[in-house]
Amino acid sequence: MKKILTLLLVSVLGGIITLSAYKLVFEKDSLFPVTSTTSKPVFFPTTNVSNTGVYNAATPDFTVAAENTVHAVVHVMNTTMMSAPMTLQDLFLGRSSQRPQVGTGSGVIISPDGYIITNNHVINGAQNISITLNDNKTYTAELIGSDEKTDIALLKIDADENLPYATFGDSDQVKVGEWVLAVGNPFNLTSTVTAGIISAKSRDLSGVNSQSFLQTDAAVNPGNSGGALVNTNGDLIGINTAISSQTGSYIGYSFAVPSNIARKVVEDIMEFGNVQNGILGVTGGSLNSKAAEQFEVNDTEGFYVSGVEENSGAEKAGIKSGDVIKKIDDIKISKFSDLSGYLSTKRPNDVVKVSLIRNGSEKTIPVTLTKMEIVDYLDMQLRNIPKKIKKEHNIENGVLVIKNENYALYSKLGIRPNYIITNINDQTINNVDDIAKVKQKYGDKISKISIINNNGQKESFIFR
Repeated sequence: MKKILTLLLVSVLGGIITLSAYKLVFEKDSLFPVTSTTSKPVFFPTTNVSNTGVYNAATPDFTVAAENTVHAVVHVMNTTMMSAPMTLQDLFLGRSSQRPQVGTGSGVIISPDGYIITNNHVINGAQNISITLNDNKTYTAELIGSDEKTDIALLKIDADENLPYATFGDSDQVKVGEWVLAVGNPFNLTSTVTAGIISAKSRDLSGVNSQSFLQTDAAVNPGNSGGALVNTNGDLIGINTAISSQTGSYIGYSFAVPSNIARKVVEDIMEFGNVQNGILGVTGGSLNSKAAEQFEVNDTEGFYVSGVEENSGAEKAGIKSGDVIKKIDDIKISKFSDLSGYLSTKRPNDVVKVSLIRNGSEKTIPVTLTKMEIVDYLDMQLRNIPKKIKKEHNIENGVLVIKNENYALYSKLGIRPNYIITNINDQTINNVDDIAKVKQKYGDKISKISIINNNGQKESFIFR
């Protein structure tokens, strides 16, 4: 017993000595006071802002904008009957091979009596359109009209009461860096709100300068198409339309049709039944350093006019080849999508002030916009050939194909956009007025057509 106690005492003493030595040797340098220091870190500002000012880092209050918008955003469901492959079971039971296909998106109520704006691609081909409000009430919607070019459609529902609605803001006044909210109803789970900023304006995703989107980093996912993009006041400044993604999900870039374009489209649909496009009548391209060197001009921003269309507002106002358009009204023109985007808010006979540079001097010229003469014939859209194209390709007559939905003419003859039709049934076609005469005389029955393809080759086809 005595040996055990002695052994225990030695062990305790050994432990105390070992622990004390560890504290003395190994932890000596880690012990320092926290109430004082021998020197202070120096912080340098990353900007030239005076350090005497007070910095306000408060985040904007989005609650009012969200409250004003969520009840105006709806869930849009379209149903289309699609033909599926016939199965043996369908054959034996005598069932149809058609199956309903459902697509969903969002929409925005823009009037208390039930007009709703959404994307054309949300309701395209729909045989039945259903609208669910934020309070879960469901209505059947009527398609009033749509425009494929701007991807805008107008719907109407009949409700028993006045509906909450969004008011249009001025998208031309939107600034890069401005806070915005994206509001959608993608999963029919009532409206969802995300926040971000305007990343850029006048974005073109087509590659042919036919679009002018607002770009934002507010999270927008599939199902948000047709929803609202609003500013911090709750004003509608855009209709969410597309995202840029390799996965199909949001990765930081989303795009909205500016409200000024969307508003003009729906007003045209309500008043005229279709979209009225006012054109300036110029051809050319955006300037940069390379283009400025090529055209021998000093400006690297703006729209360089390389040609003026015959009988257009630009020609009548005196705009010439070599002019550089810098502004239209109060809108700065840095690239073509700035120009096309602003003109998309105008109609024929509207007057715009074109500010341009000519031979180093600034000029401001009022221009009355004209109507693009387009006719529909044989499921094609045809227009007069711009004077510049006639001159460059030595073309004397014809009309330009800008759209072809005639499967036979496309697949068998290869007629596609930018082809030129010069003759129908042995009658010379000089302009769209001649197409109207042919249409009146022959209807859809044609026996011969002559064209010029994209390679400048002339071809004729006879139908038997």
